[in-house]
Amino acid sequence: MKKIVISLAALLCTMRMSAQAVDDTMNPLITSMPSVSIAPDGRAAGMGDVGVATEADFNSQYWNPAKYAYMYSKGGITASYTPWLRKLVSDIDLAYLAGFYNIGELAGGIGASFTYFSMGDVALTDGSGNVIQNVRPNEWALDISYFRKLHEYVSMSVAVRVLYSDLNNGYNSSTSGGTEMHPACTAAADVAVYYRQPFELPMGTSYLAVGLTVKNLGGKMTYADDGSSNFIPASGNLGVSYELPCDKYNFLTFNLETNKLLVPSRKSRFTEGFDPNDETTWQMSQQAYSDLNPAKGWFQSLGDAPGGAKEEFHEVRWGAGIEYSYNKQFFARMGYSYENYYKGNRNYVTFGAGFHLSIVTLDVSYCVGLAASNPLDQTMRFTLGFDLAGIKDLVNNKK
Repeated sequence: MKKIVISLAALLCTMRMSAQAVDDTMNPLITSMPSVSIAPDGRAAGMGDVGVATEADFNSQYWNPAKYAYMYSKGGITASYTPWLRKLVSDIDLAYLAGFYNIGELAGGIGASFTYFSMGDVALTDGSGNVIQNVRPNEWALDISYFRKLHEYVSMSVAVRVLYSDLNNGYNSSTSGGTEMHPACTAAADVAVYYRQPFELPMGTSYLAVGLTVKNLGGKMTYADDGSSNFIPASGNLGVSYELPCDKYNFLTFNLETNKLLVPSRKSRFTEGFDPNDETTWQMSQQAYSDLNPAKGWFQSLGDAPGGAKEEFHEVRWGAGIEYSYNKQFFARMGYSYENYYKGNRNYVTFGAGFHLSIVTLDVSYCVGLAASNPLDQTMRFTLGFDLAGIKDLVNNKK
């Protein structure tokens, strides 16, 4: 990206920014390190970014690690790659690596993942627009989870995560008269539950699944010496999935998912001096926002929108997807994701395909943006997974 970038908002690129001026009715939730909210894998991305309640796969570490308890394999690894925002720039990439090992039904198992987000080449400028330094901002997250079955149909997991964000690649901007910036780091935790029950039908066994996760409950991130800080993208996610067998070889799976950021709004009814009839009193100061305790902010986010319950409902993102599979080997997918216009307007349809044979799984997805100037438009995601238990069996058979 051989361009001059003078706004950190351009670096936090998962939040859709309209080309037109943002009027006073806009109230998107801005977070630090939004890269951890990008769906990394080709399977879920092909179904409108839904994965909390879908059938377990190698990428369950990102969506709901409790699903690993129902994996057909004892262990596996997966790698995903996303050439991000290719319609706008050519050097922003998301890489994701995940794996799991199921120790046993009583002992449970462990999962882990590593996410790396590169923002490409960025030219930092001074107040006059002169280039002072070329940097390569990046962010990464490393997590580990523990999962186990609690019941024949219910499993649960907990996860801990370290998040690191370096927006100026170590360059000290205070030397040019600006505010001194540093890399930011924090820790977070997830809790997840998964329910999956079979039902016998004349044409075969169907499955109803429900997934619930609370993700990224952790500290805030501080980049500058002035003490200002921002929330990481904590969220509550609820998903429902139903797999319907058409016959012995053909299956259809229907998925629905909701997501709400547990992040307080800068335009808030809890702002000091708030007057519901005077929009000039809605904006919380940066200092007050930075001083807000993370735990208090999570609960406050459930009812702080100036527009009341209606605006809180607008903060909920919706995703729906359908997956067709033939003999559990060939897959075709389609999905839709919706976000309210005043909260980011990331609306798009997605398409995907997958192939699973023996020890290898390959998934690809493609996104078509529905909103004008949507940077998600034409985004592709690629995922390659390997069944470690299958590889071990293959090696032993050859011996």
